[in-house]
Amino acid sequence: MSTHTGYQSPSVAVASSLPRRGVGKSVLIVPVVSAGDEDRPRATVATTEPFLDADAVTEIETSLHALGAKGGSEQVHRLIAPSLPVGSVLTVGLGKPREEWPADVVRRAAGAAARALNGAEAVITTLSQLDAAAAVEGLILGSYRFTEFRTAKTAPKEPGLGKITVLSTDKDAKRKASHAAAVATAVATARDLVNTPPSHLYPAEFADRAKALGESAGLDVEVLDEKALQKAGYGGVIGVGKGSSRPPRLVRLIHRGSRLAKNPKQAKKVALVGKGITFDTGGISIKPAANMHYMTSDMGGAAAVIATVALAAHLELPIDVIATVPMAENMPSGTAQRPGDVLTHYGGTTSEVLNTDAEGRLILADAIVRACEDKPDYLIETSTLTGAQAVALGARTPGVMGSDEFRDRVAAISQQVGENGWPMPLPEELKDDLKSTVADLANVTGQRFAGMLVAGTYLREFVAEGVAWAHIDVATPAYNTGSPWGYTPKGGTGVPTRTMIAVLEDIAENG
Repeated sequence: MSTHTGYQSPSVAVASSLPRRGVGKSVLIVPVVSAGDEDRPRATVATTEPFLDADAVTEIETSLHALGAKGGSEQVHRLIAPSLPVGSVLTVGLGKPREEWPADVVRRAAGAAARALNGAEAVITTLSQLDAAAAVEGLILGSYRFTEFRTAKTAPKEPGLGKITVLSTDKDAKRKASHAAAVATAVATARDLVNTPPSHLYPAEFADRAKALGESAGLDVEVLDEKALQKAGYGGVIGVGKGSSRPPRLVRLIHRGSRLAKNPKQAKKVALVGKGITFDTGGISIKPAANMHYMTSDMGGAAAVIATVALAAHLELPIDVIATVPMAENMPSGTAQRPGDVLTHYGGTTSEVLNTDAEGRLILADAIVRACEDKPDYLIETSTLTGAQAVALGARTPGVMGSDEFRDRVAAISQQVGENGWPMPLPEELKDDLKSTVADLANVTGQRFAGMLVAGTYLREFVAEGVAWAHIDVATPAYNTGSPWGYTPKGGTGVPTRTMIAVLEDIAENG
């Protein structure tokens, strides 16, 4: 599974011993911990046998001590180790020693190491002795870079990471590494889509890319253009998109995995819905100019959904997964919707548009109703929906809302995979604040409080009765505007792709 824009994830191999030939230019990544007194911590090698003998460990630790290395979390040091067959050694800190290492500690350490490689084309690592899957994910995600629009003037001079060899004595390491590579590549696919600027990724182009990715994954694909949307009554998508000269689309991607199940009639069906606003000016309720360029990421939910359903097919999950992805560009113009307009959604519910910058929920309402017509057992919707998400939870923590049991299940799995979704309530009293004097609903309230929860409450009105559902607000986690950290680059992060595929796998296994 490769990404659309040309980024190719490194190849991954598993070895049960340290290669002795053909690795003279490779970098050996070795995890270290912070040992000794708290006042005078010293970096010591975390994993040794059977890959590093006593002489190699002494050589590495002597160099680290000379450098004053303390083994702090994600601290990296590049060393020469003449006794080893590799070109150099890169140590990465894990922090204080532990009995068991959380996967995300290993994943983040691997990502930090990958970002420090400075042009190395091949790496070997013993991080995989702690967690092979986390090491592979971290190395691939940490080495990700987006260079499609860089010319020779600014493109990286060094080649990207091309090969990863993980050292492991685990008999299941190959399967784990292969799965981790597939997941990380799906995240890279989502990142590529998010990082593509709106000049080049508009609804029609986004739909074409989704179609190409879906067809290459063996999915059934349906694309509705503006005429088909108008005819079918997708009033939310049409209303948001009509201010732009680039008309909206809606894409459906279907993985028919139930035919792979032992008992196809009992296989679960999951609907995925993702917000695909390819650029959001706010429309007539226009946003401030400062930081508006970050709205290139307002299709982050759609990107994650598209990558996830393609990955579900690649992994041959024995469940049906149906993605419904509305795509539009929210622009001000003489044809744009106005504050005070009323839209009729797919399915007939009407919304009064009090603020055109609360547009994501309008296109999602259409998509959710359409998704529920497939009678799914579960529905997961994700979107860069509200600035209030950042106010409540910060830049790295998605908010998870929905039906209580499934919400908690999704949030718990999100925390397990390191995307750290946090369960949030949908208080019943918020529904009263969405009352309209002229329509079934208003798209915003007159209050400045609980904006993330209000948006979730609005979406709940369009979920069919009896469908277990979750809404994941990734307004800031989908796009890192700060410095890189761990395995997370600046720009598109791919969140919550890993959460959604893990939830799908959990449903496939446990119902």
